[in-house]
Amino acid sequence: MQTEPNMEQKAEIRNESRHHEPQDAPCWYVIHTYSGYENKVKANIEKIIENRNMQDQILEVSVPVQDVIESKNGVKKTVSRKVYPGYVLLNMFMNDDTWYVVRNTTGVTSFVGPGSKPIPLTDEEIKNMGINMSKERIDLAIGDFVRIRTGSFENSTGFIKDVNIQKQTVVVGITIFGRETPVELDFAQVQKMS
Repeated sequence: MQTEPNMEQKAEIRNESRHHEPQDAPCWYVIHTYSGYENKVKANIEKIIENRNMQDQILEVSVPVQDVIESKNGVKKTVSRKVYPGYVLLNMFMNDDTWYVVRNTTGVTSFVGPGSKPIPLTDEEIKNMGINMSKERIDLAIGDFVRIRTGSFENSTGFIKDVNIQKQTVVVGITIFGRETPVELDFAQVQKMS
């Protein structure tokens, strides 16, 4: 027959479950939020990071979205939809301070993991989610003059009109038949001109 732990044992179990060993490298964690509050939670955490000067501990807060084309009454419209409604992704060093700050943010219900012990996402899980979590340093910005290196418009030149980091694409305005035409290209397809 199992006996119920006494008050001291319960306190010890509680303290053990809340103690988070400092990490050498940041990991991706998932937090559960109230439905529809993902962007609010993201904004709250980013504000806390700024106020508490924790930029070196909580590196990124992400609400993955994808663009979807909806057709309503014969009108097509592109809208952004959350890939994982009710969840926010965090790239952070897990320690007692970061756990406390995130867990006690308004709108956060819990970390994903057993009890109060967050489990980091594995590289395979991140890859299977179809989300590119690596931050590539790109040297492209709106207004840059570029040459198209590959594809149908190879060797054409134009100015960057838009940069989409998430999709890793740029929109370049090139001249076709005397008119400027926007063309969406991958980062690898363009080369910045000096």
